[in-house]
Amino acid sequence: MNKVTLVEVGLRDGLQNESTPISIENRLKIASMLQASGLKKIEIGSFVNPKWVPSMAQSEQLTKAALHKISSKEFFEDIEFSVLVPNEKGFEKALEVGVSEIALFASCSESFSLKNINSTISESFKKYNKIAKLAHEHKIKIRGYLSVCFGCPFEGDINQNIILENVQKFKDMGVYEVSIGDTIGVASVGDVEKLFNSLLDKNPASFFAGHFHNTRGQALVNILKSYQLGLRVFDTSIGGLGGCPYAPGATGNVATEDVVYMFDNMGIESGVQLDLLLNANHFISQLFQRKLPAAVGLSNGKLQPLGKVK
Repeated sequence: MNKVTLVEVGLRDGLQNESTPISIENRLKIASMLQASGLKKIEIGSFVNPKWVPSMAQSEQLTKAALHKISSKEFFEDIEFSVLVPNEKGFEKALEVGVSEIALFASCSESFSLKNINSTISESFKKYNKIAKLAHEHKIKIRGYLSVCFGCPFEGDINQNIILENVQKFKDMGVYEVSIGDTIGVASVGDVEKLFNSLLDKNPASFFAGHFHNTRGQALVNILKSYQLGLRVFDTSIGGLGGCPYAPGATGNVATEDVVYMFDNMGIESGVQLDLLLNANHFISQLFQRKLPAAVGLSNGKLQPLGKVK
């Protein structure tokens, strides 16, 4: 199947690390441009305490406004907006707003888990089991994130058995998909092949998504290797925005534009129009008064063909 699905995380994972305030109006405009480009799955915010992540303080109002635009047919009806939910209070807000999908975040390192969500791995899953039960009762889909799967900024290498155990925990609570994260961008093609061969020995490829950061410039080749291994869903961020406030040195997520460009030129459908995506890139660049990391955005997407080698 020559087709992939991109989960756009720029409005949440991308903006959460930015200090420049972005109004609800401008975030909504970004959402409008992203969905107009053909992106169907957009993670729009996080219902976390703004004390810990100030940039996500407006997520509730933004999500309400975005869902209203779907119901009023200003946005395409097949767009799915999801939110990250850290606890039961966050889930209650998501339920009140009316989202159809939530995301739960867990770590594969005890140190990172404590730094990021102030819970041990065991405590986080205990909390998520309660949320999952409530979500199923209200027919809300659940997506799982597993962070630092290829390396932790505090503990270094990650025991593969921990990843396998956490995948199973998510599976047992009824998530439909687990996103495997290279949170600090340390993975190489060999690492990707080794981990996913292990994961795919016990689970179908359709159960996984790839979430790669481009800290060392390896995100695109890691996505390509994941695709060759059978994955068809990848998390991407407009402009390459992102990073993690709790992971020292972690730079942005892989840029949506760069991933679309790569797959387009391989004849693999993403359903996303690159020229419309670049409109969003340029708009965000103006808001931040700087160029974004996306390589295709920096080139304006107008690379001239060099011709074939004869």
